[in-house]
Amino acid sequence: MHKPGSPHKAFVRSVFVSDVHLGSRDCRAKELLRFLDGIETDYLFLVGDIVDFWSLRRSFFWPEEHNEVVRAILAMAKEGTRVIYVPGNHDDNIREFCGSLFGSLSIRRRYVHSTADGREFLVMHGDEFDTAVKCSRWLARFGASAYEFMMRVNRSVNACRHAIGLPYWSLATYLKLRLPKAVRYVAAFEHAAAQAARSRGLDGIVCGHIHRAGMREIDGVLYCNDGDWVESCTALVESTSGELSLWHAAYSHDRTEVSAMVEAAA
Repeated sequence: MHKPGSPHKAFVRSVFVSDVHLGSRDCRAKELLRFLDGIETDYLFLVGDIVDFWSLRRSFFWPEEHNEVVRAILAMAKEGTRVIYVPGNHDDNIREFCGSLFGSLSIRRRYVHSTADGREFLVMHGDEFDTAVKCSRWLARFGASAYEFMMRVNRSVNACRHAIGLPYWSLATYLKLRLPKAVRYVAAFEHAAAQAARSRGLDGIVCGHIHRAGMREIDGVLYCNDGDWVESCTALVESTSGELSLWHAAYSHDRTEVSAMVEAAA
């Protein structure tokens, strides 16, 4: 297994990140790079929507920091970190390679991870639980376009907030917490995810997809959503003893620097 090599890095057993959306203008690649540079880990799980092929098809956008994220992940694999890529719906092109192994990087449709304390967690992106994705690909793409429009509005809002010295604010997160339909959707998603783990006799599930980080027990199963690197800049982290927690990056006004990771109690 990977052994700690730098006293300036946090050594953990596993890290789960999803919904990075490389290729999107809303990807917070610089924050993710700072996070990856500050950790050493045995396992790095890429839990879907790492690359946003949907956004790239609409309008190609790939700045140098997006290349740097890819290089950082490949460098971690080369140095001994086991990287498991579980593609999502925005990078579903990669699903045809599921089962392939490239050195320390493997591509899997889903994965069962055993924590250091013996628990077993199902790892999957989560679009499988999204009724719109399952029933209508056209509707899913419409939803993605609507979300992208909302994020464009969000960029304008935050440019104004920055000008008057206010911190970053997420319109999408605000609506998810306020709109009754959105709240019901998130609750239904969480219960469907927990049921997927419970039906397999597992202790919990780790997923992404809905861009809302969280950890809670649902009917005896631990539901874990590692969030995203568009709005919340969060990751799920397993300690060397098997404890799971959410880490999040604090936003900076100029979006070029990120403060130290803060561990949030589960």
